[in-house]
Amino acid sequence: MKLNIQDKFNKELPADPNRSNTRRQVFKSCFSFVDPAKPTAPQLIHISKEMLEMLGIREEEAQSEEFLNVFSGKEVLENTSPYSMCYGGHQFGNWAGQLGDGRAINLAEVEHNGKNWALQLKGAGETPYSRNADGLAVLRSSIREHLCSEAMFHLGVPTTRSLSLVLSGDKVLRDIMYDGNPAYEKGAIVCRVAPSFIRFGSYQIFVSRGDLETLKKLTDFTIQHFFPNIRPGAKEAYTEFFKEVAERTLEMIIHWQRVGFVHGVMNTDNMSILGLTIDYGPYGWLEGYDPNWTPNTTDRQTRRYRFGQQPAVSLWNLLQLANTLYPLVEKPEPFQKILDWYQSHYQEAYVKMMSQKLGLEKITESNAKLISDLVEVLQLSETDMTIFFRHLADFSKDTELSKSNDFLDFIKEAFYQPEEVKDKILEQWKNWFIHYQECLKKETLTDTQRKELMNKVNPKYVLRNYMAQLAIDAADQGDYSVLNELHELLKRPYHEQPDQEKWFTKRPEWARHKVGCSMLSCSS
Repeated sequence: MKLNIQDKFNKELPADPNRSNTRRQVFKSCFSFVDPAKPTAPQLIHISKEMLEMLGIREEEAQSEEFLNVFSGKEVLENTSPYSMCYGGHQFGNWAGQLGDGRAINLAEVEHNGKNWALQLKGAGETPYSRNADGLAVLRSSIREHLCSEAMFHLGVPTTRSLSLVLSGDKVLRDIMYDGNPAYEKGAIVCRVAPSFIRFGSYQIFVSRGDLETLKKLTDFTIQHFFPNIRPGAKEAYTEFFKEVAERTLEMIIHWQRVGFVHGVMNTDNMSILGLTIDYGPYGWLEGYDPNWTPNTTDRQTRRYRFGQQPAVSLWNLLQLANTLYPLVEKPEPFQKILDWYQSHYQEAYVKMMSQKLGLEKITESNAKLISDLVEVLQLSETDMTIFFRHLADFSKDTELSKSNDFLDFIKEAFYQPEEVKDKILEQWKNWFIHYQECLKKETLTDTQRKELMNKVNPKYVLRNYMAQLAIDAADQGDYSVLNELHELLKRPYHEQPDQEKWFTKRPEWARHKVGCSMLSCSS
């Protein structure tokens, strides 16, 4: 197996001089060298053929013992020096100090076809940043990350990717619901892939310690390698850098809102500097449309990271990054201007995105009212977001709304309790559709043209938590057929796929309160 290794992060940035793998505070260093733990009996259970191609690895090479050993952590690639990154972060709004890669180890950087890819094992053992944890991961969380990374990519959402999923052959003790009932689970290792895993917290840690020298080195490195359109050297480069990070973050959040994705843990250490969705922990997709829903049990009380709050939290996180970069510029005004831009432009981008979901090409003042009314009516009864928007494309602007109360039949599959949609609720739906129809009649698109456009932004298939749980339950018994099926299904989320209709359905009632199918913990 030949990879074009072109390491930069661990060659150009300051390293922790301590080579021991002991828990400690690491100063004036961007990373610590560390080798993965050797698994007892690694077994490859899934690979992404797309990522193999992106990295220049042949399929037959992926079946080799060398591939298994490298991507399970059993062997280290020749002429490479694995490392874990040092960073801090705000967790649930509070500064948490040093965090770092507690269960992630970067193997190397690979260049292929003009693109740079960092390879990172998650669950490959202890690092200096593991604190009181073991640095390992379990099969259930690894399946969720492996599937979701690739699903998000095919939905068109900026994201890290996943190359491989390996069983370690070891047992890992986890308290899945933090209720004092730990149990042993199968250990697993995912190989995550991204241009870089640098986070907001990578910069924050140095400012928190007054280490502006290392802050500048890391920022200059990031600009040089990942923002080539910015001319380095001048102080303006740092505000230009911040502006581009804000733009990428905005794009990512808009995509999350478009497909109904809830990250669950939007701490600053989980915010990619490249605007990528990173760290798939207790995530989820909206089923019943509820802006207050969060999949994270740890966030049950405050719901800080709920679906409707994601835009505001991203702005708050950007404010923390602005405070971090301020010492390099020493002027607050440029940063404030960018934050103000973000806040105002988000509203414009949101209305544009929602207009596309509704099949409206013209962006008018009435669109915002139509959208806000829809958000309200969707919550009158439990309405599945994905199914509603997918079926909305079947609405005809020539539908006779005034003569019948069965005008909602074409979206009835989206209602979890269809019997509730009557009287005042039905009347509010009718009023909304009358307004919607008026907007459609001002458009030049035919119903067929509109449906085609809507089906390109409203997915038919998303990775609902109960689907992932079915794959997990089967895999725990050694059956990887559901994992394989979902991986293939989610490569074409906007296509009809008639033979996969069983996955285009509401969350079943058995999954409403089942562990892993509704709210989840950060346990992995």
